[in-house]
Amino acid sequence: MTKIVNHWIGGKPVEAAAGASGNYGPVTDPATGAVTTKVAFATVDEVDAAVAAAKDAYATWGTSSLAKRTTILFKFRALLDANRDAIAELITAEHGKVHSDALGEVARGLEIVDLACGITVQLKGELSTEVASRVDVSSIRQPLGVVAGITPFNFPAMVPMWMFPIAIATGNTFVLKPSEKDPSASLKIAELLAEAGLPDGVFNVVNGDKVAVDRLLEHPDVKAISFVGSTPIARYIHTTAAANHKRVQALGGAKNHMLVLPDADLDAAADAAVSAAYGSAGERCMAISAVVAVGSIGDELVEKIRERAEKIKIGPGNDPTSEMGPLITKVHRDKVASYVTGAAAEGAEVVLDGSGYTVEGFEDGHWIGISLLDKVPTTAKAYQDEIFGPVLCVLRVDTYDEGVALINASPFGNGTAIFTRDGGAARRFQLEIEAGMVGVNVPIPVPVGYHSFGGWKDSLFGDHHIYGNDGTHFYTRGKVVTTRWPDPADAPTGVDLGFPRNH
Repeated sequence: MTKIVNHWIGGKPVEAAAGASGNYGPVTDPATGAVTTKVAFATVDEVDAAVAAAKDAYATWGTSSLAKRTTILFKFRALLDANRDAIAELITAEHGKVHSDALGEVARGLEIVDLACGITVQLKGELSTEVASRVDVSSIRQPLGVVAGITPFNFPAMVPMWMFPIAIATGNTFVLKPSEKDPSASLKIAELLAEAGLPDGVFNVVNGDKVAVDRLLEHPDVKAISFVGSTPIARYIHTTAAANHKRVQALGGAKNHMLVLPDADLDAAADAAVSAAYGSAGERCMAISAVVAVGSIGDELVEKIRERAEKIKIGPGNDPTSEMGPLITKVHRDKVASYVTGAAAEGAEVVLDGSGYTVEGFEDGHWIGISLLDKVPTTAKAYQDEIFGPVLCVLRVDTYDEGVALINASPFGNGTAIFTRDGGAARRFQLEIEAGMVGVNVPIPVPVGYHSFGGWKDSLFGDHHIYGNDGTHFYTRGKVVTTRWPDPADAPTGVDLGFPRNH
């Protein structure tokens, strides 16, 4: 019997209003290609019901004590930790990533829950006394109200947890629209939040497609939108939500480069390139998809990458021996393969071609092997586009300056890395490179939870990065209060406060 994933509204699962009319989408097991689940697609009325539940809950949650909010979040954290394997299994079943990758995703989400549990420190205001005679000025931060998150398929547990823990810790209520390709992790999280004691309506989930997204973008009671996904959709989210007077943080796509200088430890650089390019089948916005080799090291570096890449074991995500799983859908798999099959005609040298890879016994799965392209021209589609698959491009440059210029010419500016033993070169790079996150001998520089995540240029639309201090500021509004109180000694005649009279 096919599993059905419904919405979560007002603290309980809610069946799709369309019922048997077919307002559902298919969810496949990427390893087999079989449809295992049907997910409800929300109508406008169902989105409105979720927003209404969140608005009703905000009336009390927004004024609840910080102690109450953090107590619930501590309980949720314990439940999340206890259920990490169950959540990882849901991720593997619908996304396809290997179990260890899925566990890592849950662990990174836990990091933001930890941050939210200690939100009291970040919400402290400021006070200046005696700015004028008997005048004090204080600043405070208050929640926005109902906020929404629209999240991608590649991290169905982690990215929502980059958003809602901070949002609800700061006093907001939340409506999540997860990817319709792998929705089950979000519903499991909703169940755990309810078990932790979160009041009904504080956290809601509406599944669906563009109908649900557009209604959230235009709904007058939704005060802010958080989004992670491709650049074209991020641009649309930002433009549409801003036109509807909402605060927006929209994180887009990437083409992350790794600059390798001639003095680098090439074994370490090759190890890093392989893990960063092919981990999670390349379906992550912080994947290294372009290695820029400086000087004469290119041939040796490519050979070291090839040797390591060929050893990666590809198979079902629930097989403990698998190191890389399938891609999320057949359509995406075919698109990724097209960049490899067309690379030679665009001037690249195909070192490894994984476009025809299959796994015995799972021939209908969305499989693709490891691909490595060398001497890729910047005009090639494989370099210009965000492929979002296990395809690594290697580009050759003669100098450090040429490499930096190449990277800075990219319209994306999410993350980048440099591999070198020279501290002076690394220092120059971190100042000169035009990207929001920089790694020095670290291939995937995803910040820890108490720093913020976000790129530059076409990788971010809006003023705020996600989680960390930026997350707290995004989900709250600042207010400054100026007060003047008369001295009690000046109380009106007849009112005795026990102070000596000034006159």
